[in-house]
Amino acid sequence: MNLHIQNGRLIDPANRLDTHQDLFIADGKIVGVGSAPAGFSAGRVIDARGLVVAPGLIDLAARLREPGFEYKATLESEMDAAMAGGITSLAIPPDTDPVLDEPGLVEMLCYRAKKLNRAHVYPVGALTIGLKGQQLSEMAELVEAGCVAFSQANVPIVDTRVLYRAMLYAATFGFRLWLQPIDPHLSRGGVAHDGEVASRLGLPGIPAAAETVALYTYLQLARLTGARLHITRLSSADSLDHIEQARRDGVDVTCDVAAHALHLSDMDIGYFNPHCHVIPPLRSQRDRAALSKAVAEGRINAICSDHTPVDDDAKQAPFSESEPGNTGLELLLPLTLKWAGEHGLPLLDALARITSDAAKIAGIAKGGHLSVGARADVCVFDPEAYQLITRSLLKSQGKNTPFLGLELPGKVRYTLVEGSLMYEAAA
Repeated sequence: MNLHIQNGRLIDPANRLDTHQDLFIADGKIVGVGSAPAGFSAGRVIDARGLVVAPGLIDLAARLREPGFEYKATLESEMDAAMAGGITSLAIPPDTDPVLDEPGLVEMLCYRAKKLNRAHVYPVGALTIGLKGQQLSEMAELVEAGCVAFSQANVPIVDTRVLYRAMLYAATFGFRLWLQPIDPHLSRGGVAHDGEVASRLGLPGIPAAAETVALYTYLQLARLTGARLHITRLSSADSLDHIEQARRDGVDVTCDVAAHALHLSDMDIGYFNPHCHVIPPLRSQRDRAALSKAVAEGRINAICSDHTPVDDDAKQAPFSESEPGNTGLELLLPLTLKWAGEHGLPLLDALARITSDAAKIAGIAKGGHLSVGARADVCVFDPEAYQLITRSLLKSQGKNTPFLGLELPGKVRYTLVEGSLMYEAAA
């Protein structure tokens, strides 16, 4: 169906557009911005008066829990959540069961996702077989199967020689490694930031050094090998200096931060709130402020949801025994808008972190922008509408979020994937 989206505020960070122009869609692609092409006839007109028309959002970290953890969530439930959140492209970490370390598994996941006909799925393959950190996966075959990068999820490689070999191999073929910096020894047994709050609550801590020590190792090996790195889910202010220095030294390194880390600190654990049990842990207010500033300045390249749905039983356990994780697909846009509002950041720059900048990291050339000829993945939302976050509002099977009971800005009204209207909010 041909679509005409009219009267909206069109924001396209990739093309530095923030203007009131109409958008014209045909055959799954954008065929006109501002004016319709010759002979265009709309099958449906969407009035976006008072709404923002933006590229479909791109999430760099979304666990959909298939295969292997369907009791926590399913592809169908999480795809519905993505559509409600305006997210049209999802990068999937490899820590499924079985792990995404074989081409057949990757192809099966892509096939299942395609049959559901919702968001585009971009698997991130396992860097080592079984994520055990011993034997490298068949990266070239995994790329052919659909993987866009390689990761250990949050399972660090202990043997740095294996990591060195992995970086050499990846550098040879131009593959990007997405690594979460966690020192396995410094973080062992920890559940919260190693600070005053953890001490007062008697919780075993994870020091910020668990991140910076691992990060320093990754960056040093990247200097030696020429590997392209993406550092995922930064949590510590001290990490920023290491990344900046590496960039000055010529290392090709990008980084992202989880949306919840821009709003929460270890103080929000309160009286052992298990919804605040996440990995990496919520760190100090100083860390949160530094991360937030770095995103605003573009030193941190993207914001992700770090979507990790967890079943209720696993979250209702005592804090140190609860399963870490935070549902975030439907909150990525609201939390980004709230953060932007607090910093007085223009919507154009804020949306870049979850559209065009994220697309560059994932290598998604067809998405993240509204250029003529681009894939018609579009998110239409009301930036002024506030919603009360409740369990019933969330379409994700996982209801585990510390933002329950809060009002957040940004209501998605329409989500289009390749020109098809996949979500329309109730009036």
